[in-house]
Amino acid sequence: MRAAVFLDRDGVIIENRSDYVKSWDEVRFLPQAFEALRRLGQSSYAVVLVTNQSVVGRRIIPLDRAVEINRRVVAEIEAVGGRVDAAYLCPHHPEDGCSCRKPAPGMLLRAAEELELDLARSYAIGDAASDLEAARLAGAQGILVLTGRGNDELASMEGGPSGPVVADLKAAVDYLLAAGKRRP
Repeated sequence: MRAAVFLDRDGVIIENRSDYVKSWDEVRFLPQAFEALRRLGQSSYAVVLVTNQSVVGRRIIPLDRAVEINRRVVAEIEAVGGRVDAAYLCPHHPEDGCSCRKPAPGMLLRAAEELELDLARSYAIGDAASDLEAARLAGAQGILVLTGRGNDELASMEGGPSGPVVADLKAAVDYLLAAGKRRP
């Protein structure tokens, strides 16, 4: 079974917006994201996008628009030499109590089943405590990036995060590729 890198979208790959990403015109890729995604795409890891999009559950945009934004993000990553093996989106409102909205591990577990992934050797990169908790609940290692909401989230974590904290996606990819070389 293959290990994976689960990537949050907003705040990790693209800029996080307090008013949500509602259209393609509002998508701004973070500096060095493409470089990091190219390097990750050349690795043996499965690359899986997992994103909460309560903008749908809040009835701000329809599901098909959220799916199209995700599709275009993936297409841009692939156009610059990156790879995304699968993309999962939770469209639910935070109060819906679904099993897919992070911090619940549903998207990670679904990907593991569908792609035959080894969660114990996998990583989840995110800018929020909910990303780290989803990783922990799925049996993967979380990596917090300080882009997006990362700095604020770090300041509010009692006892600190359970895993590594790095500046951005590039630093996270550096970390996990080096960690992979250390594994037997």
